[in-house]
Amino acid sequence: MDGRGRCHDNIFIERLWRSLKYELIYIKAFENGQELTQEVREWFNWYNQTRPHQGLNYSTPNQVYCDSLKKKGLNHNEELILEQKSERI
Repeated sequence: MDGRGRCHDNIFIERLWRSLKYELIYIKAFENGQELTQEVREWFNWYNQTRPHQGLNYSTPNQVYCDSLKKKGLNHNEELILEQKSERI
């Protein structure tokens, strides 16, 4: 990163925003901000839970995350407990 705000500085996030725009924002007319917020929430849930990603070997981000926890011998709830304990320290 060179601090100049180039798209290559954070290419993964730039790709995420591109996907959101082209898969939802540009193709649908929203009645109001509340509808937009709800649709974006649903899209992110779909993106992380259902949509396979080529860069993740056609797995979902959630599958990759859960698999990484299993390799550490944790499950999602155990990790949340560990995070909460570390925040208190």
